[in-house]
Amino acid sequence: MENKEVLGHVAVLLTILIWGTTFISTKVLLQFFTPVEILAVRFLLGYCALYIIYPRRLKGMSFKQELICLFAGMCGICLYYLCENIALSYTLASNVGVLICLAPLFTVILSRFFKLKKEKIGISFCIGCVIAFGGVVLISFDNQSVEFNFIGDCLAVLAALIWAIYSLLTKKLGEFGINTILLTRRVFFYGLIFILPLSFVFDFSLNQDLLFKPEVYFNFLFLVLGVSALCFVTWNFAVKILGAVKTGVYIYAVPVITVITSVLILHEVVTVKILIGLALTLLGVFIAEEHGLRYIGFLFLYKKIDLFIYRGYLYF
Repeated sequence: MENKEVLGHVAVLLTILIWGTTFISTKVLLQFFTPVEILAVRFLLGYCALYIIYPRRLKGMSFKQELICLFAGMCGICLYYLCENIALSYTLASNVGVLICLAPLFTVILSRFFKLKKEKIGISFCIGCVIAFGGVVLISFDNQSVEFNFIGDCLAVLAALIWAIYSLLTKKLGEFGINTILLTRRVFFYGLIFILPLSFVFDFSLNQDLLFKPEVYFNFLFLVLGVSALCFVTWNFAVKILGAVKTGVYIYAVPVITVITSVLILHEVVTVKILIGLALTLLGVFIAEEHGLRYIGFLFLYKKIDLFIYRGYLYF
């Protein structure tokens, strides 16, 4: 059981590490394509990639299981990215970055509302979430004036709520004991069904010649194989092992990876406020895990005991 949990943590860490660098590829591709075009291409090719990796058919699905897959595809593949992209066109990216991190909180609320007993929530989780969210705020609003846009900010909050729903649906799918790759591919399929009609609404006119430009080709390759095909499988695997609540906490680490990537690739400057935010975010994620607060308390107690023994030694 412990080995499985370790694999779950490794899977979600890999997911967050890749998702934190996604903005670079997306930023490059937005120079050539619209958000809906990028969304449609990456998940269509992602579906094909998953089929090539595991070319088996998913058989024996009940109506209930198909329905959950359908809602998961609608939420996690279509509505989440649509709300996030539209929100970015109305409000500041920093606002979206912070508000998206409400997803773990919504996951907790929904898990309690639907009385999911397997999702354990303790004091460590609550304290860790507060600390991590504070760190995200410091990172996102470094040297910026806070500006609000009702439509954009509401869409960002809605995106966070949708991702929480997707995480809980993924947890339910994981309980069926079906291969994770096959389930992820089925979710992609339903997501594409909802994305394709939107292509007519948002003026989908993909210029195929641009796909062969090196900067477009390699960034799409990263989004398709890494961000879509691999990360959705590893995320769903982590949710299956750890649960939607514990896995969702790692979303707070996305801004941390983004900042580190910005420094290494874009050579952006890191301020003291960002460094404090990074430290708080990582500390919060650590505490939010099951034994994080207990471990910190143990270290504090150990230091006290060690100091007491040392003073006793000097006395005698």
